[in-house]
Amino acid sequence: MFAKLFNRKKETNLEFEKADWSFLVADMHSHLIPGIDDGAATMTDSLSMIRELKEMGFKKIITTPHIKHDHYKNTSEIILKGLNDVRQELKVNEIDIDIHAAAEYFVDDVFMDMLESNQLLTIHKNEVLIEFSFMFEPVNLMNTIFRIQTKGYRPILAHPERYVYFHQKPEVYRELKDRGCMLQLNTLSLFGYYGKREQQMAEELLEERQYDYCGTDMHHAKHCDIIKYSSGHKAFKQLKLYPFRNVYLTK
Repeated sequence: MFAKLFNRKKETNLEFEKADWSFLVADMHSHLIPGIDDGAATMTDSLSMIRELKEMGFKKIITTPHIKHDHYKNTSEIILKGLNDVRQELKVNEIDIDIHAAAEYFVDDVFMDMLESNQLLTIHKNEVLIEFSFMFEPVNLMNTIFRIQTKGYRPILAHPERYVYFHQKPEVYRELKDRGCMLQLNTLSLFGYYGKREQQMAEELLEERQYDYCGTDMHHAKHCDIIKYSSGHKAFKQLKLYPFRNVYLTK
């Protein structure tokens, strides 16, 4: 599907209309600090994607490297040092945009230990971005959410539409919301990048007004191109009308 959509530019030699994402104001989920997870590999990659986000109309970026013990052993110190390096290079290259860093925390035993003893990097005030395994349904899900809250944090569940084990029991999403957990949409899910099932669930959650935040989850140039040339997608109009909380991230 994407090959057909994004090769049309080459076939017609016409410039696709670039999407104006200024309505979202801030992107709160991405992987733009180079060399510390599966996102930007080099500083050149970082600067390129950040420059593109600015040209799309974003005023603020909160980038969220993975903290996942088995794969990306990042710490707050590693992330904040990487952020400082990116800020310095943005200044040198005269790319003027407000950029901050939080983290995308993989919920496992290590995270729960970290929750007890460490101060977490937050998206906004006490809001912390979390993710689960895509393969295995979390055990004691609601208890985990409660434990995060008892430590003074408000969880934001990243890309809930991608957890296929929830698709047959959508009441889980409603219960999460009822218990104070916020949900974050991946724009790429809505555009079908991860598959039809994920796209359908994203559409359903959007229709039911279950989402709180929207993020690009940008990792690399391919993600960037899909988001940049998304204005012709039917879902783009829906996104522009949705009352996402992203605007509050600049206040």
